[in-house]
Amino acid sequence: MKKVITLVLAVVMVVSCFMFTACDKKETGAPSNDAAKVNVKIGFICLHDENSTYDRNFIDAAKAAKEELGLSDDQVMIKTNIPESSECYEAAASLVDAGCNIVFADSFGHEDFMIQAAKEFPDVVFAHATGTKAHTENLPNYFNAFASIYEGRYLVGVAAGLKLNEMIEKGEIKAEEAKMGYVGAFPYAEVKSGYTSFFLGARSVCENVTMDVKFTNSWFDIAKEKEAANALISGGCVLISQHADSEGAPKACEEAGVPNVSYNLDTREWGPNTALISSKINWAPYFKHLVTSVQNKTAITQDYCGGLKDDVVQILGLNDKVAAAGTAEKLEEVKAALISGDLKVFATDAFTVKGAKIDSYMADVDSDEAFTPDTEVVADGYFHESEKRSAPYFDIDIDGITLK
Repeated sequence: MKKVITLVLAVVMVVSCFMFTACDKKETGAPSNDAAKVNVKIGFICLHDENSTYDRNFIDAAKAAKEELGLSDDQVMIKTNIPESSECYEAAASLVDAGCNIVFADSFGHEDFMIQAAKEFPDVVFAHATGTKAHTENLPNYFNAFASIYEGRYLVGVAAGLKLNEMIEKGEIKAEEAKMGYVGAFPYAEVKSGYTSFFLGARSVCENVTMDVKFTNSWFDIAKEKEAANALISGGCVLISQHADSEGAPKACEEAGVPNVSYNLDTREWGPNTALISSKINWAPYFKHLVTSVQNKTAITQDYCGGLKDDVVQILGLNDKVAAAGTAEKLEEVKAALISGDLKVFATDAFTVKGAKIDSYMADVDSDEAFTPDTEVVADGYFHESEKRSAPYFDIDIDGITLK
């Protein structure tokens, strides 16, 4: 009988010890050693493949995070050319079946299918770039992420404005001919926020600049993007930028001898004589956040947004062959002001709408099918972009920009 009692007491002590340890881990959110870490397998769903500069940026970041975290090849799966349809859900489900406990999708139209998968597989983490619904769905395993890329767009806009000033000083164009062109994918807030911040950056150093915008209504179409760039050049635009995902616009600029400001990649390979500079989102820190959070059983940021200060927004490919003298130094100055908060990209005294400044704006932050405005986003003298959720919601048509 004593042996039985002793055995029972021993079991109780072991169980109590386990419960204490488990509670301690939950409280601290960190395992006691590497052996306690969760084994991670992460799957990526991309709208296109590496021919798209947008998707290539994600793929490059996934590979960089893999190397930095020491993940093996079989811990990372990448599915490409997955359309914004039920095929996204099917791709997510197949990644789960393959053992992935993290699934990430990169395109706006993937979101509803990722949410569907998140509801079906509650033990798997689902994360989505450019999405708007994580903060309203409140699913414990569904997350959104983006970046304050408008900071980067503003910076490369400054580089563009300095280039226009140089062209004016050299007599290549007249001051009234300082017109930029912008190839946009869709008239969505993400695109409008990007081209508006680019324009405001240019105008901060070249006050008489104007800009025409032409939409392709496609995220990736080499022919349409090149055609749109050529149309803008024919319409008198002397510098071109874009929020579109191919080499179409950079190649059109190289052929026409027109400076180009790109997005996501250094495009000097396509435009050695015209590529000026580029901005990009560096997704590697976010992928590391996902992986290490799952490994260590710590919280994942529900609506992640990094910026210049986090090295999530980056400037690359400054081409000394094309850029105006002093561009690098000016960009460092402006970057410091953005990081400190002394400079606000969407300061309301920097733009007008139909000739008037705005002091109030209701934005569609808690998205619904009707895109109903629901949140005041102007305060303290600026439009609070990406502070209410990660995905952009600046969708105002400001003076100086003409939609073609």
